[in-house]
Amino acid sequence: MQLPLQITFRDMPPSEAMEARIREKAGKLDQVYDQIMSCRVVVEASHRNHQQGNLYHVRVDVTVPEGEVVASRDARNNHAHEDAYVAIRDAFSAVRRQLQNYAHRRRRDVKTHATPPHGRVAELFPEQGYGRIRDAEGRELYFHRNSLVDTEFDRLSVGAEVRFVEEAGELGPQASSVRVTGKHHIVG
Repeated sequence: MQLPLQITFRDMPPSEAMEARIREKAGKLDQVYDQIMSCRVVVEASHRNHQQGNLYHVRVDVTVPEGEVVASRDARNNHAHEDAYVAIRDAFSAVRRQLQNYAHRRRRDVKTHATPPHGRVAELFPEQGYGRIRDAEGRELYFHRNSLVDTEFDRLSVGAEVRFVEEAGELGPQASSVRVTGKHHIVG
């Protein structure tokens, strides 16, 4: 964490024991996401009628490089939150899950999609049941009639644009899962 942890108690006296628990929980957040800039925690006692004890509302606000992650555990319907430590635990569990999701999205943020190999049919040998594809780099790859997907070998023509999966064959690179791209153009 780049900035010191801020802890605020509202409508209740500060508690060293609660503060120690909050510091412990906040310290563990760096294990989930190591670029946390700051963390603010507010523990608030909401006064209820005399038949029930106080319910505690805990809010954890974590600042990360591209925004904030906030977890707020409202005590209205959760009588387990009559114990401040349970409310603290639940709020930190929620912010931990949100930070995990945030970190996961950030890792996938820089996702790159490789252009699938593509080319044009350069030669066809119908009697032997194979052909050659010239890829975008000018290399020629062998393909067999059984490598075609969603089209028949007899309907294929020289110059047809195709995409494929390249794999190692007995005599060098070959194309499998060959698909005619039709009117769809692959930008490379």
